[in-house]
Amino acid sequence: MLRFNAIRTGYLLGISLILAAIIYFFASNWGGLDRTSKIVLAAALIVLFYGLSFVFARIRAVPGQQAFLSNMFLVAGCIAFGVSVALLGQIYNSHADSYGLFFIWSVPALLLSWITRYNPFYMLSYVLIQLGLWLYFYPTMQSVPYSELRSLSIAGVFALVNLVLFLLAFLHRIRSAPLQYMSFTVFHIAMLAMTNSFAFDGYGLVMNIPYIAVIALGFYIFIKVRLNKTLLTLNALALSAFAVFKFIELAEAYSSSLFFVFGLIFVALLLTGNVWFFRYLNRLGKTPPEAGITDISTSKTETTVPEEHGSEWISKTVSRVIKVVGVLIGSISLIGLIMISTNVNHTEYVLLVVSLLLMILMIVIPESKLDSVIRYTLLTISYITGLAAILWSDQSLLSVLFLIVSIAGWFRSKGKRQLFFAYTFVNLNLATILFQQYQEWDGWNWTYKFIIFSLFIVNAVLYGVSYFKFKTELKEHLRNSSLFFSLLFLFWATFFEDVVPHSYMFINIFYFVIVTGMVFAFARLKQKSETIMSVVFWFIFIGFKYYDLLWTLLYKSFTLALLGIIALGITWWADRRMAHSGKAAFDADHRSFSFMRLSPLLIAIVIVLQLGIIGYQTARSETLLATGASIKLKLAPIDPRSLLQGDYVALNYDISTPPSKTPLQEEEWSRGKVKVVLTPDSQGVYVADRLYQDGEKLASHEVVLNGQWYGSRILYGIENYFIPEGTGRTVEQNAHFAHIRVSRNGDALLERLAES
Repeated sequence: MLRFNAIRTGYLLGISLILAAIIYFFASNWGGLDRTSKIVLAAALIVLFYGLSFVFARIRAVPGQQAFLSNMFLVAGCIAFGVSVALLGQIYNSHADSYGLFFIWSVPALLLSWITRYNPFYMLSYVLIQLGLWLYFYPTMQSVPYSELRSLSIAGVFALVNLVLFLLAFLHRIRSAPLQYMSFTVFHIAMLAMTNSFAFDGYGLVMNIPYIAVIALGFYIFIKVRLNKTLLTLNALALSAFAVFKFIELAEAYSSSLFFVFGLIFVALLLTGNVWFFRYLNRLGKTPPEAGITDISTSKTETTVPEEHGSEWISKTVSRVIKVVGVLIGSISLIGLIMISTNVNHTEYVLLVVSLLLMILMIVIPESKLDSVIRYTLLTISYITGLAAILWSDQSLLSVLFLIVSIAGWFRSKGKRQLFFAYTFVNLNLATILFQQYQEWDGWNWTYKFIIFSLFIVNAVLYGVSYFKFKTELKEHLRNSSLFFSLLFLFWATFFEDVVPHSYMFINIFYFVIVTGMVFAFARLKQKSETIMSVVFWFIFIGFKYYDLLWTLLYKSFTLALLGIIALGITWWADRRMAHSGKAAFDADHRSFSFMRLSPLLIAIVIVLQLGIIGYQTARSETLLATGASIKLKLAPIDPRSLLQGDYVALNYDISTPPSKTPLQEEEWSRGKVKVVLTPDSQGVYVADRLYQDGEKLASHEVVLNGQWYGSRILYGIENYFIPEGTGRTVEQNAHFAHIRVSRNGDALLERLAES
């Protein structure tokens, strides 16, 4: 089964790389294709992916994986439709990353979710709807001012939408565990945001009441009505997050010694509650129905059994998070209490003493006497506090003392992660000492480079030392950690400008030769961890330098397409070999099925709908370009990048300011639609004259433009002009006017930019 899943992962990786290549290619806005060619190519890609889905549903060209590949290409076809809608926005200069793009994209995704009941479609629909809602309320390029009540209502919309989706999944109207957990999490995030007294000064306190009620109801439902350990754990995490958030709010409002005492009490209760809750959770799973949970039916219990195994890692993770948060708050409270109580002038020395005492305690106390999560959380706090203190005090002797204790902490640490963590702070401590000694050098730039080179040499020496006498565990760890930091600091040095003539080129060549040699040497010596580490750093170097020199969207597209083809080819070859070696792949595939084979007619209707949307939008835009009235507007552009559509210039028009003839008070501005009458000035540039009134007759030289209020500005849907990658600066400097096509009903399309 492991090999079977590896084959599926290979196919998924290959398809994903090819989709990424398509997105990057269209985003590059390559000038070698005109708009007709781009539209035809986009439609052809949609047909191609859906066609491949149909082909793999009908033939057995790939033994054991036909159904999986058919379904993956079905998903790829839906993604290709979204890319095509984004491409139309690019071609006809519609809104960049507009909410309309994602809502239109969500229509076929929702239909395919309903037809197939397939998790990838559920998750794609969910993400698209959430993005559409977010961009509707918070457009990418416009800052919309909202009142507290309006912002609270927006958070409420997200909470309500996610609550509905969660209930549909929880009640099995939608059978998707990922959708259930994600919507539940986002619902709690939205509810927690609504209790924020910093943002909602007048409403945050009131919203605490319904949120506490929601959390309490969650505990009751997930224990008494329908047992679900994962949701119960997430609900407990929500309660912890709420408690911590309220602690922060109270700390900001009431910072005193008494408050910090209450903070310590709060931490004690939080950690005690954490231990009690997870002990109770473990007992809950082992309690027979007649012993207490009589409301859970046999069928419901059966549905939760598979979830129990999946919830174990969530329970452990949440427990650790709660411990970390509790210890962090406790440490802040303790340090705050000490600083307020001692009332000394040199706070940095108090922090250093506290951190050293804490470190020594964690080093001395045996492993069996203290929970490992609490131990290493306290060590982390002591490291961070101590580093801040020695930087603040700027005393080299204290830094050396802290370094000695840090090294002792490294020797006493257990486990790979803890050892690596302690070793990292030893490096940071060394960097601090070097900075304190050489900060008076000629400029920060020289000091910074010297520190990096010095740390590289120290770690390289330690790597050599690791081959000599050491405890077995420490020897292996020192070897891996020192190698990692040697490569890290050397890679860091490859970005330095010339320290001496041609040093940049020399360091890069040195890095490439050394790391390439390490790859072959470690592979030959069968040192697995060192081989993997050197290979990773080799690819990182190639990737970053390729980005520096050649990495445009167009090149990236070709590279990803090639990698995708290679991945698919290698996976197909491996799949064929596995098919000839046994029937595991065939048996696994027979347990799945192709949606294209089960519902070809319904899916065909969705495909036709998608192509119809592309055709309608194309015809509408081409008609407007051919028949619309041509006008010229003055503008001032800037140069950002769209999520899917590539580079564009964001245009700010003079007509975006409300006409002076119709002054409005700020409270009168709304999010509604508006019509603006434009009239040409003496130079033929159209300016905003007044707001259009229904039934008003226009002069022959006047045109009406449809807009929408965004705060104190009016937007017309022509604020983005898409350009080939890397040409934004030139367009900014040379484009002063926009030529627009306006239809009789007031719709506008941006045709081109010009200097005059």
